[in-house]
Amino acid sequence: MNNDILLIFTFALVLLVFVSFLIVVFRFLEYLFGLAFGKPFYLYFYPFPKKISSDSHHFLDTKFPFYIGLSNKKKVYFEHRIASFLNKYEFVGREDLVITDEIKVYVAATFIMLSFGMRKYLCDVFDKIIIYPSVYFSKITKQYHKGEFNPNTKAVVFSWEDFRMGFDVSSDNLNLGIHEFAHVLHYQGLKESSNALVLFSRMYTVINEEMSDAVYREKLIQSNYFRIYAFTNQFEFLAVILECYFETPLEFKNRFPDLYGKVSLMLNMNH
Repeated sequence: MNNDILLIFTFALVLLVFVSFLIVVFRFLEYLFGLAFGKPFYLYFYPFPKKISSDSHHFLDTKFPFYIGLSNKKKVYFEHRIASFLNKYEFVGREDLVITDEIKVYVAATFIMLSFGMRKYLCDVFDKIIIYPSVYFSKITKQYHKGEFNPNTKAVVFSWEDFRMGFDVSSDNLNLGIHEFAHVLHYQGLKESSNALVLFSRMYTVINEEMSDAVYREKLIQSNYFRIYAFTNQFEFLAVILECYFETPLEFKNRFPDLYGKVSLMLNMNH
C-alpha cells in the first residue's frame, strides 16, 4: 500500500513538473512570437462561453456599432468578455443614480472594445466603476469632473450624461468612456508583464519616441485633428488618439496612416 501511495505521489509530482515546464516553454515561445509578429499565439479560447441576457444582447445588436460589425463567432467572444467584466467589477451609483443593466453593458462594452485584441482583456488596476448622473465635484482635486481613473482607490469614475454623449455624438473624437479606459490600459501596461500588454506598451513606446521629435509633434498639432489637450502629457495623448481611432477611423487612417497603423498594432486589431 505504501509503495502504491509513493508511486502515485511520484507520478503526480512528475506530472506537475512536466506541466509547469510546458507552461514556461509556451510563455517563452509566445514571447518570441510576439517580438517577431507583434501579437500573441491566440486570442480567444472559450469552450463554454458565458452568456448575456437577451436585453443585453439586443442593446449591443442595436446600439453598439463595434459589436454590430463583428462576425457571428467574434460576437460570441465579445459577449463572453462582457459577462466576465460584469462578474469582476462592482458598479456604484452616486447621487441617487440607479445602475441599470443597460448602463452596465454600455460601460463593459466600451472597455471590451478597447481590449478586444488582447488575450488578457481585464485589468487589475481597478475594481469598481462609480457613476454620477452628471458632472461631479471631486473632494480630492476640489474641482468638477466628467470622469477620471484613480489608481489609488482602484476606481474609474464617469458622469453618465457625458459618457452617453460620447456615443450619441460619434464623430467629434470626444468619448469619455474610451478616454478614461485608455488611461486604465496605459497604467496597466506600465505594471503588467503579460505578453499582451507588453506588446501594447512596446508599440506605445515607439509612438511616444516619435512624439519626442519636435517637427513631427508640430505637424500633429498644426493638423487640428487631435485636440490640443492631447499634447498635455503622454497619458492624455494616448487617450485622445484612441478616441480618434474608434470615432473617426477612416479620417485617422487617411491623414496619418503610419500612426494609425501603429495604433492598430498596439491594440492588435484591424479596425
